[in-house]
Amino acid sequence: MKMSAKRLLSVVIPTYNYAAVLPRAVESVLAQLDAASAELVVIDDGSTDGTRQVLDGLLVAHPGRFRVVHKSNGGASSARNVGIRETTGDYLIFLDADDEMASGALSALREHLTAQPQTRLVIGGHISISPDGKRREHESAVLPEQPLDRLKAYLLDKRIALSNGACAMHREVFERGDYPEAFRSAEDIPVFAQALANYPCTVLNQPLALIHKHDDSLRHQFSHAKAGGLALVDEVFAPLRLPGEFQSLKKPFHVQRSLSLFRSAYLAGDVQAAKQYFRAALQCDWGVLLRASYVRKALRLWLGRHA
Repeated sequence: MKMSAKRLLSVVIPTYNYAAVLPRAVESVLAQLDAASAELVVIDDGSTDGTRQVLDGLLVAHPGRFRVVHKSNGGASSARNVGIRETTGDYLIFLDADDEMASGALSALREHLTAQPQTRLVIGGHISISPDGKRREHESAVLPEQPLDRLKAYLLDKRIALSNGACAMHREVFERGDYPEAFRSAEDIPVFAQALANYPCTVLNQPLALIHKHDDSLRHQFSHAKAGGLALVDEVFAPLRLPGEFQSLKKPFHVQRSLSLFRSAYLAGDVQAAKQYFRAALQCDWGVLLRASYVRKALRLWLGRHA
């Protein structure tokens, strides 16, 4: 059951087999949690490691300070959607289980939302931490004023970078669509896109999260991207998510998504998939032939010279 008290902020930590680092994420939130204005809910997405035991221990160590919801495995989107239903806050923050909330993030968000109550998406900065421990601070995006320009900057120009844990979304955003559960990769793009296109957005110029980077293999990364494939384009541009005035960006996004998948397949050594995605890009826009770096890779594939 949900807690009955209405709060300004809800922090949701979806977790699947992150027992080793989950306490770091939970305690980074609890260290700054004001129960009167914020809550923390952890969604265990059917973990098979020691996650349940770790959470039981944290509940004993921090009685009454957060809640846990256990569910069968359904993927990150499924866990986030349960988080939406199980929380009461006006604004939601989705913190990945292997990341941390930056010190002072919740108080900064409360202050920002008091000053900017109209906002429905708050975009903060973050600090990325590489496997060797090196840190790099990423500042908040500069937001174009017009919604169409914001969407273009995010989907096509890559001038707006959004990270889970480093932004807060009003639950009103999810009335247009929640996280698509058919995707195990890039599942947040449709939600971020609909927020940028349809709602007031603001920037908070300070780090809200510490994002830990991982050395995932190219094949592992591509397997998830391939599963969703080009279906992601239709999901992003579903009419309820993005009404008619934004549909002009669908074709260029289809080309960009095709080329992105082509590059990932090429690097992962999946020749057949790489050829398929290059053809898809070419069929949509012959201008792809003017993009030399992609054409060189494609020629290597068709000439059998791909290493």
